Amino acid sequence: MNASDTAARAAQVLSRTFSLDGLTVPNRIAMAPMTREFSPGGVPGADVADYYARRAAGGVGLIITEGTYVDHAAAGTSGAVPRFHGEDALAGWQGVVEAVHAAGGTIMPQLWHVGMARKAGAPPFPDAPASGPSGISLDGGPAGHTMTQRDLDDVIAAFADAAATAERLGFDGVELHGAHGYLIDQFLWSGTNRRTDAYGGDLTARTRFAAEIVAACRAAVSPDFPVLFRMSQWKMGDYQARLADTPEELNALLTPLTEAGVSAFHCSTRRYWLPEYEDSDLNLAGWVKKLSGRPTLTVGSVGLDNEFLGTFKGERAGVAGIDRLLDRMERDEFDLVAIGRALLGDPEWAAKIFEGRTGELVPFDAAMLRSLS
Repeated sequence: MNASDTAARAAQVLSRTFSLDGLTVPNRIAMAPMTREFSPGGVPGADVADYYARRAAGGVGLIITEGTYVDHAAAGTSGAVPRFHGEDALAGWQGVVEAVHAAGGTIMPQLWHVGMARKAGAPPFPDAPASGPSGISLDGGPAGHTMTQRDLDDVIAAFADAAATAERLGFDGVELHGAHGYLIDQFLWSGTNRRTDAYGGDLTARTRFAAEIVAACRAAVSPDFPVLFRMSQWKMGDYQARLADTPEELNALLTPLTEAGVSAFHCSTRRYWLPEYEDSDLNLAGWVKKLSGRPTLTVGSVGLDNEFLGTFKGERAGVAGIDRLLDRMERDEFDLVAIGRALLGDPEWAAKIFEGRTGELVPFDAAMLRSLS
């Protein structure tokens, strides 16, 4: 297939609108959430609004923001990551929403609690201890506070309040960060959840906390307001970790979340083209869609020739074709595709893909992380 045929195919496949509850996303391209730490004091400023609006103006249909801390003292571990509480931070987010909508995009905040990933003494609340299901860090050592029922209730309420606030500010939905070894995922994973109460035990029991957060958010917003759930097998620092070794186990994980009201699942993998289980070429997003019946977003090294671990080593990522992605989208393996580093390298990545200007794509370089452009 020549370049012009590929361009026409990409435009046809990716430019389709997509309906998600009461939201119509203008095309199938989303911006993946990426922590940038350019919000001093937790307040996103005009530069953050411009950063997201540039991607919307460049053709991205759905912006999913970087993780933003819910209103719980132990939720965060950086003073430069945006908060989703406090008049100053919420005023900043209002500006972000308005800028993205003016540029023609839709936008959802990713609501985040880091759990045991919190560093001792870190801002925004230095005295707050790292908190998690069993006080166990991702490497298995005792490192913090085991959450009580009161703690769980407070965190659930914080997520629900944030979801309601997002709708009030004009966001188009919310995404709950249930991936990568942060708090919600710490409950899902047996490596960090050793509880013996109703929130621990087998995989279905370990989903209870996540499902209660989903249900609380669902109850706090309008029925047609989308609630997304981001999930992953891997954890930061443990890329071989798995929540579900078989489709049957994955179904046990998904069923309570689906019943609680998840609108769509955002399935985080390092390389989107890899099969999740033997005897099928479906990736994680494909399996989740098949089992849950819910729409899914895929993500993982789209448009680039290396995965994100190279970024940590300061490596440059070259432009790669998306034919394999289009193959999968044409057979409806998943519904939307989230783009990460490729959009950091080139805010107009989507428009260039739609218009067949692939020769103009700007490669990603780790040096780009030093500024918000």
